[in-house]
Amino acid sequence: MQKLKTGDEVIVLTGKSNGQRGTISKIITDKNRVVVAGLNMMKKHVRPNPQAGIQGGIVEKEAPMDISNIAIFNPKTGKADKVGIKIQEDGKRVRIFKSNGEQVD
Repeated sequence: MQKLKTGDEVIVLTGKSNGQRGTISKIITDKNRVVVAGLNMMKKHVRPNPQAGIQGGIVEKEAPMDISNIAIFNPKTGKADKVGIKIQEDGKRVRIFKSNGEQVD
């Protein structure tokens, strides 16, 4: 079970987007990187391609960041938090916040 999933609200711990919040839009598991919507923006120069209908220019898009640079946001405390996994009585695994033990979802 992964500790972070697509759609989780996270807070950035380091880098140029430090302290900002956003939701995870994509997880790249083999490289341990995540793409957070609206954060870690970069400018990419794109060559025009008339066959594909792509207009050239400078495009701004989200760049992936390392998964260790983000932490899940706990709405109860209003701070970043760690995620733990707890096994319930029926054998189901659930994600919990480490600080207060409440279930994430």
